[in-house]
Parts: sequence; structure tokens; C-alpha cells
Amino acid sequence: MFGINKKVIAVIFGVLALAFVVGSVLLFTPQGQRSTQGKVELTVNGRPVYELELARAQQNDPILSTNPQGLLKKLAEINFGDRLIVITALAQDTARIRVSSGELKKEIDNIKERFGLQKKEDYDRFLTQVGYTDSQLRNELRDQIRINKRIEEIQKKAEPTEEEMRLYFELNREQYKNEERVQARQIVVDDKATAEKIYAEVSAPGADFAAIAKANSKLNAEQGGALGAAAGKSEPGPVTRVVFPNAVADAVFKLRDGQISKPIEAGGRFYIVKVEKYLPAGDVKFEEVKDRVKEDAKRIKGNGALEAYLEELRAKANVKFAQDATFKFENPVVAKVGDAEIKLSEVTQVVFANPQVPQLVQQGLGELAVQFFMPQTLEQLINREVIYQAAKQLGQPFFGSKTDIANQAQQWKTRDITVTDAEVRKYYDSNLANFTIPASAKVQAVNFAKEDRAKAEAFRAAALKGGKLEDLAKANSGTVQDYGVVNPGTMPPVPNRLVFLTRGTFPKGPLGEVSEVVKLEDQSFQVLLVNERKAEVLRPFEEVKEQARQQVLAARRAEAAQKWVEEARKAAKVENNLQKVLTALTPKEEPKQEEPKTNQNQPGNNQNNPSTPATPPANR
Repeated sequence: MFGINKKVIAVIFGVLALAFVVGSVLLFTPQGQRSTQGKVELTVNGRPVYELELARAQQNDPILSTNPQGLLKKLAEINFGDRLIVITALAQDTARIRVSSGELKKEIDNIKERFGLQKKEDYDRFLTQVGYTDSQLRNELRDQIRINKRIEEIQKKAEPTEEEMRLYFELNREQYKNEERVQARQIVVDDKATAEKIYAEVSAPGADFAAIAKANSKLNAEQGGALGAAAGKSEPGPVTRVVFPNAVADAVFKLRDGQISKPIEAGGRFYIVKVEKYLPAGDVKFEEVKDRVKEDAKRIKGNGALEAYLEELRAKANVKFAQDATFKFENPVVAKVGDAEIKLSEVTQVVFANPQVPQLVQQGLGELAVQFFMPQTLEQLINREVIYQAAKQLGQPFFGSKTDIANQAQQWKTRDITVTDAEVRKYYDSNLANFTIPASAKVQAVNFAKEDRAKAEAFRAAALKGGKLEDLAKANSGTVQDYGVVNPGTMPPVPNRLVFLTRGTFPKGPLGEVSEVVKLEDQSFQVLLVNERKAEVLRPFEEVKEQARQQVLAARRAEAAQKWVEEARKAAKVENNLQKVLTALTPKEEPKQEEPKTNQNQPGNNQNNPSTPATPPANR
């Protein structure tokens, strides 16, 4: 329900992309020798960050590397600087973790394989290109392996309690429901005639389906066609839709106990299925799925432990900038919820992690991105903090990251909301498009140049008679374009209109339906070939009733959760100073200086004396 990306660690701290993925060699910042690293720019817990080290890291930053100006530059520096501090503190905290020579070799080998460095000279040349020595690369890899080990250690120790697991199960019952299943046998053969003959046999009174399957089926014959049977056994076990091809599953799950499907074609084979028992979807007890719940809850609690660890590292980091440092930044508070502060870097980490923002920056629209995304992101962070604080008053063992806890609190507050069958039916009738399987067709096109209408006509005539498509196209100077299986609106306007919006079908030949020759918007010509055409199908209400119920329920719960958030926010003490902070950070434009007026009649005027150089413009 909550608006912030669930990968909150990666987004808010921005370190996963830079430091947690072993092997991202181009993002490293080499240590080098101190004598070649320039002056110290800052220290983090006493560890110096040198001028060259800082410059290389800035070059790898997706925003700073675009050379932003004005307010955007200030924001990018704060974003980069805070992330650099966390990464440096993280490397320091993990420095004592042991890395074996085998672990290091494995990562070196991965890099060599990734970049195709089969020979030593290739590897040496690669190191030169990225500005590394072998020793520097190994040091960087050790750091990253250590960081990964620390993360694994933190997450492994985060064991959910029984109380937390039961809460998580109650809040997420839907994801632990049993899917509908069947206990069934099947007979699979290669041709329609054989399938129809066997169908007649198994449909006869007293027919032994298992024996007929054993004698005829291409699959599961030794088990009498039993699906889901244990090794060496012939009794079918419960199976879900996934064990069947889609067309077969659609037919099978409409059957009930003892019913047999007619032959169903799928993938060039024919299936006959007998459902011995239909098992509807339904709730399960906590004990039945405890292991699954524990695995899911452990992952979420691990995220919370990692978030807390990184927040503590940042809070305890002792950062000192050199007196003559060229890189300095402050990280102002942009909002408060009660006593909790939200700093500017928390907002920038989310904003700059949005893949649209670097693209907008490269297009010169960075300021626009800041104006649009930053207020929106801060509001989300404020709401998250409001819910996080309100969650503490609910007396439940919520766990995980702040985002996880906010989501769990909203689920808890809306857990008792239900919907009636009448409301579900009304929703279905009002949203038929949600339950409609769109029309589809397999479409190929043969394209012809502007001057080749006659050749397009000749190709169409030949295609209606039959032959190999590629040969017919080549003989008439056409090129084949395969659209694949498409739905309405997924092709360019002209072919889309012809295939899906024109009544009826095209004349049919051995290659499928063949359209008239059509002129495209660029004045070239095209002939379409259509196969496997399927009409739009509205799924019956009973078939999608549960899906519709979940959609209605989700909408009602989201509405109720939003109302609770609004009430919690009214009760909280919230300060939002983003605009004030951004105004203070925006560089002031220097006043324009008027150029001195000159008398055009004076001898020194450059219009009358071309040899005199023009007065340079004022420094802006």
C-alpha cells in the first residue's frame, strides 16, 4: 500500500549499486599510492579520502558526471557526499573480515570471464584501461567481498520470532492460500484421429482409464497417466495448473470429480485428461505453511536489520573536511515529524535513484526533475515516518524496514474490511475490460519500397497460391517483418487497424490470411499475413469471481488506509522546510554589470578605429 519502493536500503542509501555487487569493476575507486593521490579532502572516522580518489568517484556518479550547474549541482554533491561517507564507513567496519585466496581468485576469474580476458596480456591491458594495478584491483575486491559477507551476516542473524511470523501470516493470508488443484490422469498422443479413438474408449461405461493410458500414452504411461505421483507409484497427487499446457489447463480446471476432457490440442499433441478429484483453492493453517512464512519473514526482518545497521554507521560517522578542501557539503534537515528528522540526502537518494532523473538531467531538464520529484518524494517520506510512529501505538510486533512496518500497520488497520458478493458482481459488470482476454493474431508483413506497388501486387497474388514466404518476398524485392503474436494496439496504426479494427478477415491461402496491398504513412507498401486469429473473450463471472473480489477488497483497503494515514498526519507534528532549504542552496546570480557607454565620435571608438580591440564583456 505504501508509496516508497520496497528496496528501501538500496534507494535511501544508494550503496548497493556501488559497493554491494562484487565484480562491478568500472565503479571502483582505486586506492593507489598516497604520494600520487593528491591532498586529503576529508576524513571519515580518521580514514583519509584523497583528491584523486574523490575525483574518480565523482566521475562515476550518474549525476555529477554530467557536470550539472546551479541548484542541481548542490543537490548532486550532497547526494554523492552522503553516499561516499556511508560506503567509506562500511569499508572500515568490515576491514577485519577475512577473505580467503580462493574467494578472491573466484572473483578475479569472474572478471576475466566477463570481459573475455583469456590471456595475461589481455588482463594487463584491461587493468591499464581502467587505471588499476593488479594489487589495487585485489584490494578493491577484498573490500567488496567483506561488505557482502557483513550483509549476509546481518541478515542471517535476523531471525523472526514466532509472534512476528504469526502476525505476518495473518496479514498476508492470501499469498499462502492453496491454489485450486486436481488429482488427475492424462493420455497424450501425437495425432487427432488416435486421440478421438481413445476418447471413445475411455468414455465407455466401466472403462479403465489408467490401463488405457498405460497402453497408449506418450507421457506418464508407466504410472497409468497419473500426474503428481510419487516415484514408483501410480496414484495421482494434487497438481496445479502449471503442470499442463495453458489450453489443457483451461479445460481441465472446468472439470469436476470423474469427468473426462475431450481431446485438447496443445504443442502439436493431443491431451485427454480425467479428473479424479477437484480440490478448490482455500485457506491453510499457519502450521501447514510455517516454513514458507519463516523464509518470507526472515527476508523482511533482514532488510530491517540492514537498514538499522547502515543508519547507525552514518549517524556515528565522524566526518572532517580539510581546511583547504575543494569538496564540502552540508546535509540540512528538510522535514521533521515530531522529533524525527528527515535530511536532504534521504530525499535525493530516492529521487536520483529514479531512472527517469538521470535521463532528464542529460536532456538538460534536471531542474524540472528536481521541482517535480523532490516535493513528491519528501511527502512520501513524511507519510512513512508518520505511519511508522503511529504503528508503535498499535501494540503489534511489526518488523522489518520502516517501509515494511508502515505497510504492515496499514494492513493491520484494514484487516477487517470485507466485501459482499453483490459488490463483487457490480464491480465485474462495471469493469468488463479487466476480465476480457484481448483478441490476438500471429502477424507477418512483407514491406515494399514506394515505387514497388506492382511488385507488392505480384507478391500478394503469389502468396494466395502458396510457397515459401521468404522466397516469394525476395522474388518481388520485398522484406519480411515478423510482428509475432500481437494484441490490439501493439502494432503501428495501419496494420493494427487492418487486423483488428476492420470487420471480417482477409482472403485465405496456404500461408494464411493475405491482406490487400496497403500504402503506409511513408508512402511505402505492405502486405500482411495473418494466422492463429483469436477473437476477444469475456471471461464468465464465476470463473473470475475470486479475482474480482480481491480487486474490490484491495481498493477498499487502500481507501481506508489512506483515510487512516490522513488522520495520523493531522495528529502528528509535521514541519516541511524543503522549499526554504532549496532556496537557501540555490546559487545567487551575480548582478549584471552595465557596459560603459562610449561616444561614437571619439577616436577610440572601435567602430571608427577597427584596429582597436573590442571591450571585453563583464564577467557574468
